[in-house]
Amino acid sequence: MFATGLKQGASDNLRGSAQPVRIHAFEHKIQQEQICERADAIIRKLQKAGFEAYLVGGCVRDLLLGFIPKDFDIATSAHPEQVRKLFSSARLIGRRFRLAHIYYGRDYIEVATFRAPHDESSQGQVNEQGRILHDNVYGTLEEDVWRRDFTINALFYDPVGGDVLDYVGGMQDLAKRRLHLIGDAEQRYREDPVRMLRALRFVAKLDFELDGPTGELIDAMAPLLNDVAPARLFDELLKLLHSGQGWKTFCLLEQYKLLPILLPMTADSLAQDAQGIYRKLLQSALSNTDHRIAEGKSVMPAFLFAVLLWEQVHSQMVQAQLKGHPELQALHIAATDVLRDQVQVTAIPRRFSNVTREIWGLQSRFRHRDLRRANILLSNPRFRAAYDFLYLRAAAGESLVAEDAAWWTRFQEASPEDRIGLCKNGGKKRRTKRKKTKPVAAE
Repeated sequence: MFATGLKQGASDNLRGSAQPVRIHAFEHKIQQEQICERADAIIRKLQKAGFEAYLVGGCVRDLLLGFIPKDFDIATSAHPEQVRKLFSSARLIGRRFRLAHIYYGRDYIEVATFRAPHDESSQGQVNEQGRILHDNVYGTLEEDVWRRDFTINALFYDPVGGDVLDYVGGMQDLAKRRLHLIGDAEQRYREDPVRMLRALRFVAKLDFELDGPTGELIDAMAPLLNDVAPARLFDELLKLLHSGQGWKTFCLLEQYKLLPILLPMTADSLAQDAQGIYRKLLQSALSNTDHRIAEGKSVMPAFLFAVLLWEQVHSQMVQAQLKGHPELQALHIAATDVLRDQVQVTAIPRRFSNVTREIWGLQSRFRHRDLRRANILLSNPRFRAAYDFLYLRAAAGESLVAEDAAWWTRFQEASPEDRIGLCKNGGKKRRTKRKKTKPVAAE
């Protein structure tokens, strides 16, 4: 539900305005009690010290839309070093984009200095393709507005005075539920190609529509993502698929032809998925992840990649077996090759890829049904993730594992006595071999 309280059309003349429209406290629905107390205290302290300071970005957008913000970010005229002098717990981070984190135990509030257009100095470098290399040219509030990506993320809220400042028609776009890049769309995508991914994430999360060139240029500009650091693309991919709208976002990545860039092997597998089994697996896994996030439960990046790369791993494992490799060795070869290739695109940390390997490696062990092996597998720390993966494979239509998934479902629900009955040779003593005795020689 749109909760700004601003009349439709009241800001139709805002886009590109040199002066902001000031939306007073009685004209919007943001309440003081909705504001993070720590962020509010930081802003008041900055303002008391003579600096401008506002809440900005996603937190203002979400408050106006009636959502509870996950983070509260602050923009200020104070430079990072000045912020550090004011707050003893502040730490300065980043080279490409210098900012301050003010810590409260393990938690922190992010404080960024107003940015200005790039100059020729080392603090504002742009490469030949127009991509921002360094973004540390400080400026004014009015200049900072034009450096932000989307109009709906360029709204500034002053919790002290209660006003929202809108320079670029963000309130209008919120009311019309559309996503619009600030300024020239091609230039903004060249400055930072990741904005294409952010655009699709916001469309899925907020149920908005892409406006004009913001959406129309994505197909042509998509190759720019090939020059983004794999570590950054990994972070963005997690944000996309762990946003609570993972399946919807995945479909948008397909629609706008970004999937082959982020997950080339997944895209190849889908192209060869004649029966639709792999697509069902992806849909079930991402939909289940969405439900877990909605319920406040934890999710595993390792499980996500186990699903996304499974079809390629399984295919290459079969090929390795045809060359004479035993099953486990074939799996190891396939997993190594597939993860190596994917890491070139999205740098999956080893702490995740190792767990992904374990999930794959346990799949063959679900075929064993004797009580001893079943109990050992059940106590494995990765059992639950591996079983969930097996179950999803069966539900998607992998007939070879359907019986195993059904048996392990019954085994988990059974009592200790019933588990014995479910297992082959369960509860029976091993037969001991009789020692062969030499025949006594006749005298």
